[in-house]
Amino acid sequence: MLSEKTIEIIKSTVPVLKIHGMEITKMFYKNMLEENPELKNMFDMSKQANGEQPKALAMTILAAAQNIENLGALAPALPKIVSKHVSLGVKPEEYPIVGKYLLLAIKEVLGDAATDEIINAWGEAYGVIANIFIELEKKAYEELEANKN
Repeated sequence: MLSEKTIEIIKSTVPVLKIHGMEITKMFYKNMLEENPELKNMFDMSKQANGEQPKALAMTILAAAQNIENLGALAPALPKIVSKHVSLGVKPEEYPIVGKYLLLAIKEVLGDAATDEIINAWGEAYGVIANIFIELEKKAYEELEANKN
């Protein structure tokens, strides 16, 4: 679980995410997909172009920040995201790639305002959130495999 200090830092970024969330997620997708073109098949490029996918991610990140002390509040949204990830074949080893580019985008967009303390807190929070998805997706993959037999 996250420390009180990390929760406090994440909560303090909510106003900034409301203002710069779309800019961060657009930068995230741009950089990640330019440097990892093999991941493009996992994303709807028309939703990239029209801003729908960056907006959805920005809203998800904002919701996570607003509920960081109680991530269970996000539970109603998880099945849809997990189902989409499983349909695309998302693997646990892809989460560190996403985390890397998300943190880089935060730093790039916010510049000096993204202190090491903020980046480290978001890195820690991302790790916890990624592990939630990895575990839920593992169960979903196991259920799919069991239903094949």
